[in-house]
Amino acid sequence: MASPPDTSKTTKLERYNSYIRKVNSSKLLAASSKLLFRLTLLVTLVLIFFFILNYPPLSDTAAAAAASNHRVLATSHLLSSAFYGSGASWEKEVRRSSTPRKPNGFSVLVTGAGGFVGTHSSLALKKRGDGVLGLDNFNSYYDPSLKRARQKVLKQHEIFIVEGDLNDGELLAKLFDIVPFTHILHLAAQAGVRYAMQNPQSYVSSNIAGFVNLLEIAKNADPQPSIVWASSSSVYGLNTENPFSESHRTDQPASLYAATKKAGEEIAHTYNHIYGLSITGLRFFTVYGPWGRPDMAYFFFTKDILQGKSINVYQTHDEKEVARDFTYIDDIVKGCLGALDTAEKSTGKGGKKRGPAQLRIYNLGNTSPVSVGKLVSILESLLNVKAKKHVIKMPRNGDVPYTHANVSLAFRDFGYKPSTDLSTGLRKFVKWYVSYYGIKPRVEKGITESN
Repeated sequence: MASPPDTSKTTKLERYNSYIRKVNSSKLLAASSKLLFRLTLLVTLVLIFFFILNYPPLSDTAAAAAASNHRVLATSHLLSSAFYGSGASWEKEVRRSSTPRKPNGFSVLVTGAGGFVGTHSSLALKKRGDGVLGLDNFNSYYDPSLKRARQKVLKQHEIFIVEGDLNDGELLAKLFDIVPFTHILHLAAQAGVRYAMQNPQSYVSSNIAGFVNLLEIAKNADPQPSIVWASSSSVYGLNTENPFSESHRTDQPASLYAATKKAGEEIAHTYNHIYGLSITGLRFFTVYGPWGRPDMAYFFFTKDILQGKSINVYQTHDEKEVARDFTYIDDIVKGCLGALDTAEKSTGKGGKKRGPAQLRIYNLGNTSPVSVGKLVSILESLLNVKAKKHVIKMPRNGDVPYTHANVSLAFRDFGYKPSTDLSTGLRKFVKWYVSYYGIKPRVEKGITESN
């Protein structure tokens, strides 16, 4: 009788192979876990590094408040590039808005298009047949709802505003890839003299870094656009010569705002000299009118007078009246368009200068300074309300006591001639104000009696 086959060796071999498979499986699992851990660690380190770069540590509460604005802007950069800067419909809107309707019309990028001067200038350009594309970050320096209301007006006139920030280089580059802009009307800026004491970083970010970023994109564009940009009468600072002339010294700014605008003028000179950009700076003098800025005296005086609140009327420390060269918005817009129309072409290509380029600076003012006391009297008459005036000494916060523009250079070169006196301009402003904010009886009577 044959003996049964010996299966012990086969069984042992199967057990051994099973053990080897378990060991290999464990090693593979361990290796996979290590790899996953290392990848997670690497991603974490990259994210930490990103946030350290974009959100540096803050030393105090004031700095935290200032930096929060930068965080919002950083987020808006990502959103603008990722959302607004893509898609066929978005590009179609950009092209449609920026295409001129008349032969040889301009294609103009208007920065700060949702702002006061930006809105009026965009409408004027579009009305005459130029192509206009707006850019605005709709920040909260003053009530964003007013900017959104302006945006609606522009949309009704087929002007598209791209929501984005000057410091978003990727977005700007994309816009210039889509549109061969002939001109830039650069009006975006952090405005206001007093706010600089609360949030100085915002002035550096917008008025200096943002301007440089725009110039960097413009210098590499083909063709290079001609640039007209908003400087400010604030650059005259502590100058005591009157009226203010472009030849007067501007090396004594009285505020950080003024200093950033003066820096802008020097930066413009540099980019003109090195890269052949045609650049024209416009020094605006206290612009006012419908759709104006709520942080300006004529605007918040109107609001406070109607609400029965007292208003602060400043005097100098030697008890002289503070006066401003108030300039109506329509006159400023005529100056902007005149500067655009006479701007020569830039001479650079591919970031290299090929010949001398135009560099200009002009005052745009009304040439007739009016005291703040007189401004209040005109508003009292138009509003049919007596103001509760609180006369105080001017605080040392960067404001200057007196401005007066000499505009002979702008008149010579592009026929700039302001034509709206303060009484006429304020009447138009008050008419807009009561309509926009829905204010009725007494005010309408005051406007009628002033006509």
